[in-house]
Amino acid sequence: MHFRDGAALMRTVPDISRCFARALAMPNLNPPLCDVQQVRDYRQRLQAAIPQGTHFQPFIAFYLRDHTTPKDIEAAAQDILAVKFYPAGVTTFSSLGVTDIVHLYPVLEKMEKMDIVLAIHAEEADASIDVYDREKYFIERRLQPLIAHFPQLRVVVEHISTALAVDFVRDASPYIAATITAHHLLCDRNALFAGGLHPHYYCVPLLQNASHRNALLAAATSNNPKFFLGSDSAPHTQSNKESACGCAGCYTAYAAIELYAEAFASVNALHRLEDFASRHGAAFYGLPQNDATITLHAQTWRAPETIPFAEDVLVPWRAGEELHWRLSMT
Repeated sequence: MHFRDGAALMRTVPDISRCFARALAMPNLNPPLCDVQQVRDYRQRLQAAIPQGTHFQPFIAFYLRDHTTPKDIEAAAQDILAVKFYPAGVTTFSSLGVTDIVHLYPVLEKMEKMDIVLAIHAEEADASIDVYDREKYFIERRLQPLIAHFPQLRVVVEHISTALAVDFVRDASPYIAATITAHHLLCDRNALFAGGLHPHYYCVPLLQNASHRNALLAAATSNNPKFFLGSDSAPHTQSNKESACGCAGCYTAYAAIELYAEAFASVNALHRLEDFASRHGAAFYGLPQNDATITLHAQTWRAPETIPFAEDVLVPWRAGEELHWRLSMT
């Protein structure tokens, strides 16, 4: 989940904590979370935004940079759940990300020894590569050599978007897992262009064609513990999305679990949703299983056209459209 910072937290934290007891906060803030004190201070700001009476635990990912050292990882280890690897320039606030992961192999060696998860935005930053092939080339050029060199490093390939990524994760060792977003399960790339350009469906990795979406849906509903929920919900103001250089990211937190329920129901797999949403990710990260429950009802309702966000508004994913499941708040 991308919570952002400052006044934005009063929107994002209540939205996600209404249906999840914990979340992994992404570190690509401005400036990014790349030292232990920044991580601790951010956790305090997240905790201050939790609605009274809500049980919610925010976990933090550490931002990997070219000059991150093994000592940085050791110092932050008790305060983080994962280290996030952004190839430089691939997404929002990733300009300070990694230019060559090979130079950080001493850091990965430390992480492997300390059993710290590496969470990866798996897209190749090479501008000469077709944007729909960036995940494929990253897996081939970066990820396969990395896991061969560090066979016991736990890796989560975040928000996978292709059938190739599904096959790679499924066939890899038990140390490799992947998250899948609701928007990649529910839509293919036609949604970006249906009746005109829809910037609020623009995300990275990009929505792919229907065959890739079907492969993701099959993986999510397969009950394979390597695949689990990762919303990648990312808020951007309406003006930043609807601009000459619109931001990438879909805001799904306002109806996150409801959207996943819709995806699973579409293939008669609701009985698999609980493991995907609640058990597989916790097991991979070594976290205890939650003992509380939530209840969803089959109920049609219309998503809001806009949502207040700090001193502005954002347009949520599926704005103005009918949704078919609703979280019971009683």
